[in-house]
Formats: sequence, structure tokens, C-alpha cells
Amino acid sequence: MKVDGGIGWNLDAAGAQARELEELGYSGIQTAETAHDPFLPLAFAAKATRRVDLITGIAVAFARNPLLLAHLGHDLNAASEGRFVLGLGSQIRAHITKRFNMPWSSPAIPANS
Repeated sequence: MKVDGGIGWNLDAAGAQARELEELGYSGIQTAETAHDPFLPLAFAAKATRRVDLITGIAVAFARNPLLLAHLGHDLNAASEGRFVLGLGSQIRAHITKRFNMPWSSPAIPANS
């Protein structure tokens, strides 16, 4: 069984928190996009750990363009030597329109459904 733990956005503590979770035997470390960007703490965690997966749980896809996500993912994967896992989410209508000031559209529906 894999068990993940979370770290907060405090950049002064992110590396130490990640290292402690790794030493306790956690499989992965997650950050969430709440009041702060989820990527930066994982950069600190990448340099402080050697084994655990580093996971965005989640990063909001609508608020970013695909090229930006590709660069972030590639750089964090390189910094963590292949341990980065990009978790994306769509969010809800109110967050898209109010928090990110972006237009809302219905999620895509597969052609075969």
C-alpha cells in the first residue's frame, strides 16, 4: 500500500517537512492548489528527498496554458530525477469564473459516449 502525505506552502519549511515524511516511510508528498501555487514547494521537496513521489494534488488546468504546464512538469521531473507526478483538475464553475476570472464551459464529452 502507498501512503502520501502533504506539505504546506511555507517555503522555509517545505524541504524539512518533505524529508521528515520520507524518513517516516511515506510513498509520496502532495501539495494542493488552495491559496498558493502547488509547484514551488515541490521544488524544495525535490532537493530535500531522494525516494518519495512529488505530486500536485491538484493543479488547476484551466488557469494555465499547456506549454507552461509542460515546462513546469519537465523541470520538476528533472529536479526530482523522475519522481514528479502532475495531478490536474478542472475545478468548479464558481472557482473558474470568480477566482480565476476565466470563462466557464462544460467539460468535454467523448464522441463515443
